[in-house]
Amino acid sequence: MSPSPAPASADASKLGHALKSRQLVMMGLGSAIGAGLFLGSGLGVQTAGPAVLLSYLIAGVLVIIVMRALGEMAALRPTSGAFSVYAADAMGPTAGATLGWLWWAQLVIVIAAESVGAAGLLATVWPSLSVAAASLVFMSVFTAINLLGVRHFGEFEFWFAILKVVAILAFIAIGAALLLGLLPDVPSPGLGNFTEHGGFAPKGWGGIGAALLLVVFAFGGTEIVAVAAAETQDPERSITQAIRTVAWRILVFYIGSLAVIIAVVPWTSQALKSPFAAVLDAARIPGAGTAITLVAVVALLSALNANLYGASRMIYSLAERGEAPRWLARLTGNRVPVIAVLASVAFGFVATGLELLYPDKVLPALLNVVGSTCLLVWTLSLVAQLILRRRADRAGVTLPFKMWAFPYVTWLGLAILAMVFVLALVTEGSRTQLLSTVALTLCIAGISEIARRMRARG
Repeated sequence: MSPSPAPASADASKLGHALKSRQLVMMGLGSAIGAGLFLGSGLGVQTAGPAVLLSYLIAGVLVIIVMRALGEMAALRPTSGAFSVYAADAMGPTAGATLGWLWWAQLVIVIAAESVGAAGLLATVWPSLSVAAASLVFMSVFTAINLLGVRHFGEFEFWFAILKVVAILAFIAIGAALLLGLLPDVPSPGLGNFTEHGGFAPKGWGGIGAALLLVVFAFGGTEIVAVAAAETQDPERSITQAIRTVAWRILVFYIGSLAVIIAVVPWTSQALKSPFAAVLDAARIPGAGTAITLVAVVALLSALNANLYGASRMIYSLAERGEAPRWLARLTGNRVPVIAVLASVAFGFVATGLELLYPDKVLPALLNVVGSTCLLVWTLSLVAQLILRRRADRAGVTLPFKMWAFPYVTWLGLAILAMVFVLALVTEGSRTQLLSTVALTLCIAGISEIARRMRARG
């Protein structure tokens, strides 16, 4: 949190300020509301029973702390490199470059997964649809949207997020009506499922911990708000508004949705493979499965759009700082880093093609390597905030947005993350993923340090 944020201001100025505050707020909401909520949340319920609500609550508290920390840094120094820049300021250029490249690598791999996933889901509704063709169309369309400029990207993300939010609010409303016995000819299931079938926590604290490991990743992607804040019309006000409203709304949406699912569907039910559809079927809503599938497709395409944006801005920032080839920082007349966009999507096209040629082999392996990236991003973001806040306080810098009860809340976030890391290390599948991500991180750090020393000599 340097008192003189000149480089970041210049960076933000070059990219322009076309995003509106409402778009940033909805982007923050939409980034954490993905297909994992609509289709995958049932796995958490099966892992911990009704006590999965505690897992979501702990994960929600963590993401609120992380977003508050990012908001404090971004309000003072809005930059497209966001947490990568803050890590560099706090811990040196190698730490910043490593975090930036790691996040970029994760996003370009996830872009391919989301494209293939959306096409595959759509094919379950229309079996005659070619997954390969649909996947490539999705990639092409969202590349074009990102090349049109941030204003168009922001508007697409705004309406995507609106659709997801409306779907969740409608789901919660239908669930509440079902539980209150307000639906015609549909008896209320009551609240017995919260305590029956073994009690509220049938698998004890072990189940809650195992579910926490699953659900913490559901909130991954919220950090993109800090990246996008640099291109808003009033970065300081926009990031402050987004952070203050988004995190709490995300928590309400998740907890509200899960409470409805748990109340209506027993945690032992196989119907939890598609939990939203199971609730709507219980409410006798026709076409429930198709509706949820289409909403999940929208969620995946929204994430694809946002991730392509985030990846292009991160590699643009790395190029601006000399941590990536300079030509990646070239802008078009409408201030789009066109080469950064194309470079980010290029790997996505290659990975998509490989996944279509070798189904369920390429992408799972790649995703396993970057699967724990968000944990490292959040950890280093909190460490950076801890260092930069102390530095700013010593220098007497006036902060436009502050972390609550510093440094205790920051330490609480780091403690929760430490617990997640321990859980990952003692869980076989998660341990492999975490160690793979750590190995990739060390590899990137080594390359970044060697490249920096070579540039210094040359």
